[in-house]
Amino acid sequence: MDVVEFIAHKDVCRREQTLLIEKKIERQTLLLSLKGELDMNTSENLRQTIDNEIERRGIRTVILNLKEVSFIDSSGLGVILGRYKKLMPMGGKIIISNVPPHIFKIMELSGLPKIIQFSTDDTRSQEDGRKGNAR
Repeated sequence: MDVVEFIAHKDVCRREQTLLIEKKIERQTLLLSLKGELDMNTSENLRQTIDNEIERRGIRTVILNLKEVSFIDSSGLGVILGRYKKLMPMGGKIIISNVPPHIFKIMELSGLPKIIQFSTDDTRSQEDGRKGNAR
């Protein structure tokens, strides 16, 4: 499993924000476990990570494990929605797993659960990803 650490500086609070991304690839499924804040300072790195794997490896299913995400803003939601829109025409999908309740409330307000699959179990998400890739 690859671990990628992105550090973004936030001048307003004078502290560093970090988004750790653990990456695992199985067939055409990309599993990303995120830790930290997914916001305007870190979301571009997530977008690039996903897009690079879609283009280089033909990824069709992206599973985002948000268990250790402490904060998300509209930029983070936008990256998730944008990857959904990118994968749909290819027959792909995004599965979001292990979402903390406070993050889920934000996602629910944005309408993401109406269009994107959510799961509470990584193993089940990976199985669903494999089934989706078996077409």
